[in-house]
Amino acid sequence: MKIVKEFENLESRSIGFVPTMGALHDGHRELLKRGRAENELLVLSIFVNPTQFLEGEDFSKYPRTLEEDIKIAKEIGVDILFLPDVETLYSGDEVSILAPKIRGFILEGKGRVGHFNGVLQVVLKLFNIVKPHKAYFGKKDAQQLILIESMVKNLFLDIEIVPVDIVRDFDGVALSSRNRYLSKEERKLAIKIPKALTTGETLLKSGNSLQSTKRAMLSALEDLEIGYVEIRDRNLNLLQKFEKENTIILIAVKVGKTRLIDNIWL
Repeated sequence: MKIVKEFENLESRSIGFVPTMGALHDGHRELLKRGRAENELLVLSIFVNPTQFLEGEDFSKYPRTLEEDIKIAKEIGVDILFLPDVETLYSGDEVSILAPKIRGFILEGKGRVGHFNGVLQVVLKLFNIVKPHKAYFGKKDAQQLILIESMVKNLFLDIEIVPVDIVRDFDGVALSSRNRYLSKEERKLAIKIPKALTTGETLLKSGNSLQSTKRAMLSALEDLEIGYVEIRDRNLNLLQKFEKENTIILIAVKVGKTRLIDNIWL
């Protein structure tokens, strides 16, 4: 495996790309395995992107586990590990890219105004550097995935975005780099999140209304600080009723001081 801080041109071969902020877990492994199976070359980037963190968020505390990440990358068969620094990706007075005026400022974007500007900015930069044919993103960050798909479509980028299903731990909790912040007691509370999603799925598929389903999910999340429970279509628009193959239930909660998100695609 080649580890680089500056990228060379690889256009002659099919390239699969997995952009991450590191602290790799089994969810990332699944992205990498898909990328390894479907491409001649597999590129992994690790960069904790400062522009998507707002004031007071956990940029400095975000887990950085490079030695462990390198082991995982070698195990999967990554060809190139790209470790850009801030100076490589950012200058001073930059041209900026803005998230959609509506979908970029709801859900995760509502309480984190400007977050998706930073996400799309860094992803576009990485796409232009790596020039992948396919890029792999997890469905756990559903809003991020949908906005990146929109960016690729709106800017006519010649990249296939490959969504990869959520990977869950033994107790159903979605894998996340932030799970390591949870205490044992908080981890027990986090189990309520996938259980609430399962409740929502069962009720919607049984013909219950969106409103009654949401009330039942809110009840299932008692003792947690709820950011939102939303039922939307796969373009993040509000729904009037459940639409099979076009519905996402999205949850954001705080467990202790740790903010967790999860969802289910129906």
